[in-house]
Amino acid sequence: MILKKFPKITKAVRVTFLLAILFGLVLSFVLNHSVTHPVLAEEEDIYKELKIFSEAISMLQKNYVEPVKTKDISYGAIRGILNTLDAHSSFMTPEVYKEMQIDTKGEFGGLGIQIGLKGGRVVVIAPIDGTPAHRAGIKAGDMILEVDGQAFTKEINLMDAVNKMRGSPGTAVSLTIGREGQPEPLTFRLTREIIQIKSVKSKMLEPGIAYIRLVQFQEQTGKDLIDALDPLRKDLHSLVLDLRNNPGGLLTAAVEVSEVFLPAGKAIVSIRGRNTKENEFVAKNANPIDGTPIVVLVNNGSASASEIVAGALQDWGRAVVLGTQTFGKGSVQTILPLSDGSALRLTTAKYYTPKGRSIQNTGITPDVILEPPAALQNAKNRMIREKDLDRHLKNETAPDAETSKEVPIPSPTPSLPDRSPVDSALEDLVTDPDPLKDPQVQKAVDLLKTWRIFKNLPPTHTTAQNAP
Repeated sequence: MILKKFPKITKAVRVTFLLAILFGLVLSFVLNHSVTHPVLAEEEDIYKELKIFSEAISMLQKNYVEPVKTKDISYGAIRGILNTLDAHSSFMTPEVYKEMQIDTKGEFGGLGIQIGLKGGRVVVIAPIDGTPAHRAGIKAGDMILEVDGQAFTKEINLMDAVNKMRGSPGTAVSLTIGREGQPEPLTFRLTREIIQIKSVKSKMLEPGIAYIRLVQFQEQTGKDLIDALDPLRKDLHSLVLDLRNNPGGLLTAAVEVSEVFLPAGKAIVSIRGRNTKENEFVAKNANPIDGTPIVVLVNNGSASASEIVAGALQDWGRAVVLGTQTFGKGSVQTILPLSDGSALRLTTAKYYTPKGRSIQNTGITPDVILEPPAALQNAKNRMIREKDLDRHLKNETAPDAETSKEVPIPSPTPSLPDRSPVDSALEDLVTDPDPLKDPQVQKAVDLLKTWRIFKNLPPTHTTAQNAP
């Protein structure tokens, strides 16, 4: 309405004015959600900086070699703001936001690669089982240099990188990969497929000992876990819950999984934001699998929702956690839709275990530290953790987390027989582990058997003897 009162104002000036308002609103929103007590002087500084922003936009509109779309400018401004925040806050275009919604439902079109940023570069955290990336031989630790000949610069946004690799099933894409130990980049030609993530996989290892692997935390994970366990309850006396290389997912799914094993009323996780009161999630399941001994397997790739589950079961003494230090992602992201179908993925809180532990940067320390076999040591060292990511949040409960070093307690484990070098062994660990080949699963089974043996030992009776 204001612009209509000034009909002589040029289109470029109108665009500049609108973008200045947009910038002010977005920046004001960010500051109002990132500082505990906003200071009036800081708010005044925002509007002083808007003058510089307006000047820059005006110069861009007038002088750039080619016309620039208004939407591209506004999206670029929002991305720029979010890129100054933590590693997990990002802007999603309508297309990317739609893909994210599909992802949480467990089905999307793409290659099947879990990625992260390290040193401003896109790196592979892990390929997803049975996907084009996994079959082609993409490895954890690979650096993605180019997609279809377009180089990933250090300014690449994680969601943009995801968007470039996702697409319609049946379409082809070329990845240029940098790999440690390879002098020249590797090129992979892949065809996108519908990636269906089956989040719960189960099998019986031995009579009475079940193995449950959670691949990811999706909308249906809690229900799928119950469906997998219900037929086993009658004969179940022990359980191995495998959360290795599980990158996380929905907070609600983590709560639903945890309450399968915790009695009603037990705290699972609490979240604390800057402007909100602590919100605690409590188990409500009226028929949990209570009392069944559990060993939870974790590693560097166990992140976010996986750490919520492992932390809750560990804090309540409900399970023994076995493996290596987890990823250390202790923050909560909230999806805030915008009017044009795009959205902000904004870090709004941190989560804490029932005992009040923040695992940001530190992760969950296993009760039993058991390294992978010797063939996997170099591969493990290639895996990144939260504290390695650009712009990661600090841990206010463990300020030395940045410099602390994990001191593992090595256990004597046999090397894998008939295995090729590191990458083949890592591939076995990322895919469905065979208990006959996986020392960590075998160690979990041994612990459960030992517990059962000691539990069933008859009580020892002593008879006092009279002294001579």
